[in-house]
Amino acid sequence: MTRTDHPRGAAPSLPVIAGTAGSPVTSGRLRTVWRAAHAPVAGVPRWARLAAYTVPFTVLPSSLWRLPAVFDDGIGLGERAYIVFLSILSELVAFTAVGLVAAWGERFPRWIPGLRGRRVPTPAAVIPATLGAVILTVLWTAAFVTEFAGVTLRGEPTPADFPTQAGGWEAAIFYICYLPLLLWGPLLAAVTYAYHRRRTQ
Repeated sequence: MTRTDHPRGAAPSLPVIAGTAGSPVTSGRLRTVWRAAHAPVAGVPRWARLAAYTVPFTVLPSSLWRLPAVFDDGIGLGERAYIVFLSILSELVAFTAVGLVAAWGERFPRWIPGLRGRRVPTPAAVIPATLGAVILTVLWTAAFVTEFAGVTLRGEPTPADFPTQAGGWEAAIFYICYLPLLLWGPLLAAVTYAYHRRRTQ
């Protein structure tokens, strides 16, 4: 049998061609790195993982609901930029909950100078997350309580042009998009508790 022959019943190995046009090598590597960075670490309860992954989706509907206002002719460039910035920032802040179950929430990423690879002190993650959970829970609970009472957080009557005042499908869509925000604080609190318990055992 020559070197080019293959044992009977064995499939010949195919050559790997790197860098060919249209090959998914780069996207495959990015996907692998992404999954490795955000995969839950050992000891994370299943409920905590689900809660952490749910947090960004509680914010997403309201972020998307705001974006059509960018195309409104009645607002200026600065206001358009603010709407886009607020939606993106909200999602980024919500996504930090994933760090409480992933490796980058326990060790600083390599791209952070001076801290790369070092262990994240437990209080450095738990204290901001706890404060955030409390603030978000109080804020959105108060926002909806006052909304249902017909006033703003400042105690002023709800403006006539506010989406909930229009009634019908406009009010329904508003509530569908914003009611999930009531879960943001409690979910973050639950994930923070799991993080603290895991790191201090």
